[in-house]
Amino acid sequence: MKEQDEKPLKVLVFLRGRFIKFMKILDVLEKDAILLDLQARDKKGVIEELVTPLASISGVPYRDLARVLLDRERLGSTGIGGGIGIPHGKLKRLNSLMLGFGLSRSGVDFESIDNLPTHIFFLLITPENSIDIHLKLLARISRILKNDVFKDRLFQAEDPEAVIRIIGEEDEVS
Repeated sequence: MKEQDEKPLKVLVFLRGRFIKFMKILDVLEKDAILLDLQARDKKGVIEELVTPLASISGVPYRDLARVLLDRERLGSTGIGGGIGIPHGKLKRLNSLMLGFGLSRSGVDFESIDNLPTHIFFLLITPENSIDIHLKLLARISRILKNDVFKDRLFQAEDPEAVIRIIGEEDEVS
């Protein structure tokens, strides 16, 4: 990896009605978008469950958010293996990026590259013209999820505050 890829993100992003200098995952992830007990048993169900709070937070229709993610999944699974899924997509009418987190303790068949159940999900939806921030945030999430201790801590999280604390600690050292 190039040295520049290791630096924290420093991109100006329009978020919640104002521009911020996006540097950390927690600048985007809202507590209400953290679901620790996913009930879905398949890919479509997980995406629909994770989209529900984002639709409420953003005011963007649930069906539009789910459709863009399911369309992206048809191109190839975003189950990257190791128990991780990062469903992501771009939506034309979106004003700012959105991030959700979900945990399935029992695991879900997310058609991952390793064919193992997926437990930890980060869901990302960005405005259609935000290719740079979309790719950088995907890379940042992927990078921190390479840390097995971090993944284990997330899996053990008992409430959204714990998820925020765990991500915050990892975000500081990454």
